Amino acid sequence: MLAAVSSFYEWAIVAELFDAENPMRRQQDAALARVAERHRPFTGGASRQQPVRRQIRVKLPLRLPRPLAQPVVEALLESMTCLRDLAMVLLMLDGGLRPGEVLGLHLADISYGRRRVTVRKRDDHPGGARGKSRQERVVDVLEPRTLDAVNRYVLRERPSGSVSPFVFLVGGHGVRACEPLSYAALVRMFARRLDGLGVRTPDKTPHALRHTHASWMWEAGMRELALQRRLGHASPESTRIYTRVSDAQVRDEYRAALGSL
Repeated sequence: MLAAVSSFYEWAIVAELFDAENPMRRQQDAALARVAERHRPFTGGASRQQPVRRQIRVKLPLRLPRPLAQPVVEALLESMTCLRDLAMVLLMLDGGLRPGEVLGLHLADISYGRRRVTVRKRDDHPGGARGKSRQERVVDVLEPRTLDAVNRYVLRERPSGSVSPFVFLVGGHGVRACEPLSYAALVRMFARRLDGLGVRTPDKTPHALRHTHASWMWEAGMRELALQRRLGHASPESTRIYTRVSDAQVRDEYRAALGSL
């Protein structure tokens, strides 16, 4: 909305309908220049373009990620009857991958022997699904169930006649058979599963599986820097939302403190 208002004033100034400066002023942002993965001009260092930020900001409430409760996760996994859907859910839950990263995986990105998945920067998905990070990363997936589910899907359920390099494809014999699965299809599948369990709420999306993984890893003792690398965050601030102490941990430590009085 801020961008729309700023563009409106730029148009009004050019059309000579507004004779003052654009109220949506901008200023150079030295901190943004130090972010390694920010968008950069095509000409690189030869460009005179400087990172800028609007002076006017909209303060938004800080909403903490809502990981799925353990009973919901267990019920979700037990409800899976499709190997493709199970494999995608486990990659987000056990590997912390973003939904777009799962949909963008190629067959060559999965190393079953080394139990790891390579998340690459790609823009070739026909449905526009892609990962958020511009930097490739390797994600170890040591839980046996995850890559076992992916392997069983590729061998038993994935369309055998497809030449597509993408792992997760549309099945069946319809007009879209063998096409890479879209983000909308993943969201619909996830919503149907939660509706069937009677636990669907607006905050329960496929991305909540990544939140759940990050919260579990932090509470199990994973260091912040290691978690940042695993999740592929460019800034530690993005990881820090998972490092806030959970309500259950606060309650347990409060009870322990009461017992020592």
